[in-house]
Amino acid sequence: MTDTEGAAPAADTPGGPAAATESLALWLAARSDAELAELLRLRPDLAVPPPANLAVLAARAEQRASVLRAADDLNVLELTLLGLLALERAAEVGVRREQLTDALAGRAPVRAVDKALGALRERALVWGAKVLHVAVAAAGAVTWRVDQPGESMTADQIEASLGHLTDAERRLLETLATSSPIGRTRDAAPGTAPDRPVQRLLALGLLHWIDDQTVELPYQVGQALRGETVTDPTALTPPPIRASKHKIADVNAAAAGEAFELVRHSEDLIAALGDQPAPTLKAGGLGVRETRRLAKVAGIDEARVSLLAELLAAAGLISSGAPDPLPASDTGDDYWAPTVAADAWLNSSTAQRWQTIAQAWLEMPRRPWSVGLRDVNDKPIAALSEEVRASGAPRDRRFVLELLAELGTGHGATVAEVAAAVAWRRPRWSARLGAGAVEHTLAEATAVGLVGRGALTSPGRSLLHGAPPESVLAEMNAALPAPIDYVLVQADLTVVAPGPLVPDLQEQITMVADIESAGAATMYRIGESSVRRALDAGQSAAELQSLFANHSRTPVPQALTYLIDDVARRHGRLRAGMASSFVRCEDPALLAEVVSSPVAERLALRALAPTVAISQAALAEVLEQLRAAGFAPAGEDSSGSIVDLRPRGARVSKRRARPVRSPATPSEEQLTNLVRALRAGERAAAVPRGGGVRSDGSRASSAATMALLQLAARVKRSVRIGYVDAQGVASERIVDPVSVGGGQLDAFDPATGAIRRFTLHRVISVALVD
Repeated sequence: MTDTEGAAPAADTPGGPAAATESLALWLAARSDAELAELLRLRPDLAVPPPANLAVLAARAEQRASVLRAADDLNVLELTLLGLLALERAAEVGVRREQLTDALAGRAPVRAVDKALGALRERALVWGAKVLHVAVAAAGAVTWRVDQPGESMTADQIEASLGHLTDAERRLLETLATSSPIGRTRDAAPGTAPDRPVQRLLALGLLHWIDDQTVELPYQVGQALRGETVTDPTALTPPPIRASKHKIADVNAAAAGEAFELVRHSEDLIAALGDQPAPTLKAGGLGVRETRRLAKVAGIDEARVSLLAELLAAAGLISSGAPDPLPASDTGDDYWAPTVAADAWLNSSTAQRWQTIAQAWLEMPRRPWSVGLRDVNDKPIAALSEEVRASGAPRDRRFVLELLAELGTGHGATVAEVAAAVAWRRPRWSARLGAGAVEHTLAEATAVGLVGRGALTSPGRSLLHGAPPESVLAEMNAALPAPIDYVLVQADLTVVAPGPLVPDLQEQITMVADIESAGAATMYRIGESSVRRALDAGQSAAELQSLFANHSRTPVPQALTYLIDDVARRHGRLRAGMASSFVRCEDPALLAEVVSSPVAERLALRALAPTVAISQAALAEVLEQLRAAGFAPAGEDSSGSIVDLRPRGARVSKRRARPVRSPATPSEEQLTNLVRALRAGERAAAVPRGGGVRSDGSRASSAATMALLQLAARVKRSVRIGYVDAQGVASERIVDPVSVGGGQLDAFDPATGAIRRFTLHRVISVALVD
């Protein structure tokens, strides 16, 4: 919007009578429907509840809370303009455009200033064209001095100066940084001893002298002390980003590697929680001891466990509740365990699993990177606790990623560049989105696979911009290397998968071998215990030999053949089943050895025949105890076939997601209806009062009201009615009566474009509209 676009000529004529008195309500009345709809879209709080007319809308738009909320979305230039207009008492007499240009002193291009003023007018923070007006509350929106910009300091200069401070001096600065930057002190007077704290801080440039009893904390020093990005508020042009160019294929490949690790580690954490659910802390969350245990079991660091736990909980794959089955040492408390939805997730493709987690990260109202920081009571913040919740986190993530998206395909930026751009575009967000928060956000985006080499990936761009799920999956599938159906078996009994394996082969290899190292190429190791695990699951020696013979691109070592045959020869000679449980063996000597061993007493084994013994313990316990004692039993069903009795892990019911409370943005249809209602309210307000209300304010008779409405229906005249709804809210509107009777008025309401029904006893006034 330019300076003259959409202006009201009578009010904006320089020197005209309305130049100094134009109200926001009058200016809004001259706006088009599209401009009013855009205002309500940019400031959705103005539409709740729907304003009756433009006067109500204008009053809301000038309220302090609403002005400050709207100012959160302004950049440095826009806020500077707002501050300069407020200093010139624009709310009372208005400021000419020439005065504003002089105040800027050429620090910003004319085109940029025009664009900024257009953004302020769109939000009704500024109105007028050549004579500009501003809401009184706008003065509190700017947190730095716009009239007397001081000498700027770099972050390195500030950090070097802060390094020379004593504890007392630093505490003094921190007090000013977290309260008012203006301080009153006698030590500011000339002649004060130079070793006094205030004098030292003045000498270091960490305080500015105002008068003999007043000092001020420079804006940039306050930023550094609060952990915000240090910026120069006098710079009215955005900081440059020297984007680094990468091939998009390289960016996607780097992100695909992170996606693989994310999915693999998530599987490991789900398995660990399924095997042994983690007790929920009394205050909620995951305890430090359990975090360490899970990190050890899953083979990842504790910070990674915290991030994964937050992601899996946000995706509904783990939750707190009573797991089934309950842990052996159940205390009656809740536990963190996988949900029933985890099984379907585990059986989906890698791209689908990644999309579930990435979407959860983008939308979760939490900040996983805050885990481990200190809360207000100086205690470490636990993963999955309420302290991690932050309703503005999704908006912050999207804003940071949108900055990367603007750079173009394959273009990346450093953390410092992104932090500086965020600080310039949203200076009022600096308390929660400083340099540290930006760094953590980009680190999480990289770990999730949305960012690679500092650039937004193709799948990340699709997900960010709301592409259909199938499009996002197609992008990720294209980025992921194609699954392979072969492995490389080596002489030292290691198996190398030079890429992601097809699901069936992945399951079989994982069954018979242990992962030794993961990455673009995964290395597995085969041992006696891993072979026994595959045999326990129902595989035969012939099937295992065939697996490697058919899928290995290298010759199968003879040592592997011998190992499989040797373990299979000993495996299953001892069989266990249900009697409550039974143990049978074709070798009486072996069964006699079992019955005479210490484990037989713990299981209460009793021999029924030379080859059969029974136990009252559960089958799973019998197998576990016999294996721990050095035997190699196999489970069997009623037909004698070996069955897979591996535990499937505990599961909890998926909890209903907690609703995210954030201001709702009205839809296009809602905006259209709101504007139509505003116009109707203006028409109703313009009609002279009377008709249904006496001069003393009492209501006219119902007979007179009905007669007037019936007349309007017959002659097809519009009427203005005063109406009180069931909630006691009074409003006025212009309607076209259609029929009156049975205590009801049916009328066409132009505000909604439909026939509405009004209860007659709630109509408090009626007047014909000319």
